[in-house]
Amino acid sequence: MAGEQPYNAAVDFLDRNVEEGRGGKPAVHEPDRSLTYGELLDAAARVGPMLAAFGVEMESRVALAVFDSLEFPILFWGAMRAGVVPVLLNTRLTADQYRFHLADSRAKAVFVSAPLLPLIEEAARGLITLKAIIVVGACTTALPTFDDLLAAASPAPATHTSADDVAYWLYSSGTTGNPKGVIHAHATPRLISRYVGCGRLDVREEDVCFSAPKMFFSYGLSNSLIVPMGTGASSVICPDHPTPQLVFDLMRKYQPTVFYAVPTLYTIILDDATCRADSGWSRVRYCVSAGEPLPARVGAAWRERFGVDIVNGVGTTEIGHLFLTNIPGKVEYGTSGVPIEGYDVKLVDDEDRELVGGNVVGELFVRAPTSALGYWNQREKTRRTFLGEWTRTGDKYERRADGVYSFCGRSDDMFKVSAIWVSPFEIEAALTSHPRVLEAAVIPFETKEGLLKPKAFVVLKEMGDEPPGRALYEELKVHVKRSIGPWKYPRWIEFVASLPRTATGKLQRYKLREWNEKLARQPATEPRARKE
Repeated sequence: MAGEQPYNAAVDFLDRNVEEGRGGKPAVHEPDRSLTYGELLDAAARVGPMLAAFGVEMESRVALAVFDSLEFPILFWGAMRAGVVPVLLNTRLTADQYRFHLADSRAKAVFVSAPLLPLIEEAARGLITLKAIIVVGACTTALPTFDDLLAAASPAPATHTSADDVAYWLYSSGTTGNPKGVIHAHATPRLISRYVGCGRLDVREEDVCFSAPKMFFSYGLSNSLIVPMGTGASSVICPDHPTPQLVFDLMRKYQPTVFYAVPTLYTIILDDATCRADSGWSRVRYCVSAGEPLPARVGAAWRERFGVDIVNGVGTTEIGHLFLTNIPGKVEYGTSGVPIEGYDVKLVDDEDRELVGGNVVGELFVRAPTSALGYWNQREKTRRTFLGEWTRTGDKYERRADGVYSFCGRSDDMFKVSAIWVSPFEIEAALTSHPRVLEAAVIPFETKEGLLKPKAFVVLKEMGDEPPGRALYEELKVHVKRSIGPWKYPRWIEFVASLPRTATGKLQRYKLREWNEKLARQPATEPRARKE
């Protein structure tokens, strides 16, 4: 760090808020608990000594398989304050997936919410790099617990780091192969807060931010911790799955001023006739949506029912948070808006040549001050994505003559389900691991609400004399949920005799899309299609 000014993101976001007089102000609310900025700082300052007892030193990595709870910000900021790198893990993975993440990151310790402990213990067997499993929450195990270790530790000064030091990791899935560890620097939270929070979203000290998306991926992390704490605001987090009833209960209790969700949740709330504007929504200045494209009719219906706009935004794990949004107060549904000040975007053709002017469609590149340092141990993918100052998004956009952007689709076969990227190859692999399935192909299918969900075309090893029944669909659905995650199962299954392939055996996905269009125009029959 010779020649570099010391900078530690946790000191900026915790110590500074306390020094500026917010020590007694609530920083984070749970349904039944809260932490002030002073309490959060005291707890975070104990994390370094706690980790040191397990041989976890500066620049080492620790994995967090932790539900959204007060323990999460303590561990996130506490690890960074000690110069240790927190690696945030999806709390909905399988044991095999956890094993990959723990092995790939070479985490020396893993903090795990008690209900996930059996999965982590299975995943950790034989991993020589993992030195400790620490349980968060009530548990009867003999393993060390976070509460006991934190109580026994004493607060310690922050470790000297620089703005360019590695601060935290998140994992982002690709179109094929294993997930990619996305590496962010200590400067990233400060810049997200400055450009996105204070700049575009105008989040203020008196705001209360409530994010339904979880903190294990970048959208939820920035909504719940980075944006509000950068301005000294408060946030509301929820350990459980955000059902409409739970969302409304928390809205009434904490009276948020900014609400974040994904289009799927907005749609679910709108579909619930009991969800009407009440006291919980009286202070909301605006809502924010990201993670997947927001259908225009969902935004319009929300504004009509609740009297506030949904600001549609675009962000990626590689950029850290949003970089393209509607402007609050000037929302145009059906568009993705304009670049946030401090971020530059451009469209390129298939040869990566910049497209100039308006009314053009191309792949979106972003020049961002918050761009990741790269992918862990994936040099070729890093080189293809991070091109000097520019980051390739893999998304196709249209730019109008007035500079407003609209999402057109992915440049590859990836698509998002409930705001999380899903690879068709992963679902296909799960389906074909079932003893009755010979082949499978998955494409995105648009629901009547305008959201994308997986649709599968399945070739069985033996069709039998009778068409496949509902029981087989239910069996395959459960099989996929258990194999790769509960949000990835196919909502529709078409049982077919064969899949379209080229002479060399390559799957022709465009033909599947053509099939799907033809099927959509035909009356569905029970033997042909299994649908939820």
